[in-house]
Amino acid sequence: MRHERASLPTATSTNSFWHSEPNEFLLGHRTTEELPKEADIVVVGTGITGTSVARFLSDDERAKGKSVVVLDAREACWCATGRNGGHCQPLLFDRGSEVAAFELRNVAAVRSYIQQNSVPCEWRDVSGCRSFWTESAMAEAEREIEHLKTSAPDIATQVTVIRDKEELKKHRVNPECVGATLTAGAASLWPYKLVTFILEKLIKEGKINLQTQTPVTEISGTAGKYTLHTPRGKITAPTVILATNGYTSALLPHFADLIVPVRGEMSALHPPKNSTLIPDSYGMVGALGQAENNDDYLVQRPFEGVPNPGGHLMFGGGRGAGKLPSMAVSDDSVIDEGAARYLRGALLKVLELDGETAGLDELQAAAQWTGIMGYSRDDHPWVGKVPDEEGLWVCGGYTGHGMPNGTLCGKAVVEMVLGELEGKNLGELQEQMVKDGDMPRSYVLSQERIERARKGLTVQQQDERGVHMIGVV
Repeated sequence: MRHERASLPTATSTNSFWHSEPNEFLLGHRTTEELPKEADIVVVGTGITGTSVARFLSDDERAKGKSVVVLDAREACWCATGRNGGHCQPLLFDRGSEVAAFELRNVAAVRSYIQQNSVPCEWRDVSGCRSFWTESAMAEAEREIEHLKTSAPDIATQVTVIRDKEELKKHRVNPECVGATLTAGAASLWPYKLVTFILEKLIKEGKINLQTQTPVTEISGTAGKYTLHTPRGKITAPTVILATNGYTSALLPHFADLIVPVRGEMSALHPPKNSTLIPDSYGMVGALGQAENNDDYLVQRPFEGVPNPGGHLMFGGGRGAGKLPSMAVSDDSVIDEGAARYLRGALLKVLELDGETAGLDELQAAAQWTGIMGYSRDDHPWVGKVPDEEGLWVCGGYTGHGMPNGTLCGKAVVEMVLGELEGKNLGELQEQMVKDGDMPRSYVLSQERIERARKGLTVQQQDERGVHMIGVV
């Protein structure tokens, strides 16, 4: 089965709640009126990954004096990061201890930046509560946790299994579910505000040239000298970093089966009247008759101390209730009413919300929208150099789990780019990075890994057969 390549981001998109308070400085921003003809490094994409790449380049002495141009097809942070679920939740038992440790470091790095710079992005430290609605899904989680106790006992201490019905109620979880896990180190935030804070700071410090509404339609040229074609002209650079996640194959067709776009549904729901803040961030596995590989996800905005303190329940998922295709779809201009209806009604069934819930069949939506995730064929991000291409790099394929990965994945690709430019052997550098915990081995992009991934099921086959890929944004 062959996946078709992704399209470029659509010209119009559904209205994300996160864009309801736009960064006025960045709207329509072009640091220079004309697109530069050339640059030392071009970064494509302004989500959490592309913005992190730009930040770590600007922080590194080895990049001093190099011109960095950042391109986006839309407004800044108007694709996946500006449309996601507001989670920064490490998954501690799903992908192995090496990944768990990396994701914990990633969340800590994001937290540290926000605290040091007083970023007004509604960051809230919470526990991650994942409820399981089938016995087989719960049993699989318990098996993975038992393995974690052997492979990484220090991380395992941060995971609690809950099967007691009264304990479930303490976390507002409907005790009709089979059980839940509670994990440390999670957070919720307004992702768009974090990313646009970083971009605005970099621009005002003279570190980057940002060109919004400048879609890259093609990359041509030979290794070491690439030309990026846009409707506004061409820009040439020896180093190009694609932070395009689900849209990657629009520019790299041979990645069409490795990073597959998947449309997800999101909503901002008004909470019941006189309700109080839920204690955790939430995931729901196989809820309300959905397949076990369908996860729903929830965080809540504050009730006070922020602009528009509505306590909105930021709830996403509902793929199992969708009426439209979502796999291999890169169009986020459409709302799937089946999934949207599910999201409006599901929280009244899977949680025990307080406040005035009597007679409520569904919650009122302040906003409903869609976004494009990038599902990886082997369930791990792809971070590194495109094989047989000097100077062309990729960082993406988060399978709906980018916020706990994108910051340090961006840092890792910068380390590889600058390390190679100063003459280091890339393979040796990657080995050292893996050894130091700067990147999981399973994330390293290599020809060997591509060939290994292609021997397995395609993303679509995995989805059809119910293989559990993360899908919590």
